[in-house]
Amino acid sequence: MAWLIGIDEAGYGPNLGPLSVGATAWHVEQRGARSERRGTGCERRSNVGGLALAETDMSIDLYQRLADVVSPKPDGQRIAIADSKQLYKPASHSKSNGGLRHLERGVLTALATCGRPIADWQTLLTPPPLPWYAGYNCELPIDTAPTELTELAGRFSKTCEAAAVQLVDLQTRLVDPEEFNRLTEHHGTKGAALSHISIELLKSILANLPATHDPLPTFITCDKHGGRNRYGALLQHHFPDHWIETLTESRPRSHYRWGPAEERVKICFRTKGETELPVALASMTAKYHRELAMRAFNAFWTAQLPGLRPTAGYPQDAKRFKAEIAAVQSKLRIDDSVLWRNR
Repeated sequence: MAWLIGIDEAGYGPNLGPLSVGATAWHVEQRGARSERRGTGCERRSNVGGLALAETDMSIDLYQRLADVVSPKPDGQRIAIADSKQLYKPASHSKSNGGLRHLERGVLTALATCGRPIADWQTLLTPPPLPWYAGYNCELPIDTAPTELTELAGRFSKTCEAAAVQLVDLQTRLVDPEEFNRLTEHHGTKGAALSHISIELLKSILANLPATHDPLPTFITCDKHGGRNRYGALLQHHFPDHWIETLTESRPRSHYRWGPAEERVKICFRTKGETELPVALASMTAKYHRELAMRAFNAFWTAQLPGLRPTAGYPQDAKRFKAEIAAVQSKLRIDDSVLWRNR
């Protein structure tokens, strides 16, 4: 048996709204794992101390294990779990192909499976104390029927049980602009800030794993943080009680491990991490939380300025939006530091 953990972000590029980082954790039985290899991108071998070491022993493919209920692409019947950019289509008005439908089918079903049924925004998360979140609420789901989610949750639970797979945790970290700016200044770049935020979330996930009778290995995949290839010093900073061993550092992947053999932790930062199901669901979770946060943000400002066109927060349109709300922002005494991400 083993733990699988996936981490990804949404909202790294915008000037408005939060950065959102999501993480998922799974308990998996490794029966017949060798036959499940699908090519995760973290399987090369390296020579460390004269010994040939497999960069990962984890070859369990959750898409294969859960194929009866999960698909990497929308097919109308199963739950689509994939990179959130492929599933979220804000410009589309078709509930079957766009909006929040696919995110809700994945994220809210997963949360229900973990014993966290979500009825509204207030039960989903505790947002930062900002004006646009104060008093805001909306019923969930928005673009999916509750009965559909109930049916999917039942199917997902049964398939997981039959496949010896258990989703044990989903966590999301929202970073508001003021905190994002502070962390970026402290760490030097926004990429470094994202790395520290992600590893802090990983530590929270690890601390929250259920106790087991025997120690288990842990396999972690993170989508790469910008162009960064070296994460060893970052990991050593956050896990000072362990010696972080570097296996590979390259543009496609950077791979590390630590801990005793029976509970070895292996982590891979890789490009296209969303091709692995735990990372894909983390991507969807992060995106869903950010999109709901932006709904609250836009609802606040459009109430102040009727006729104001909402924004997704990305640079070009963010400048338009900020210029249009400037007078009201000044009147409400809302400082730029809580509104605008500098990088």
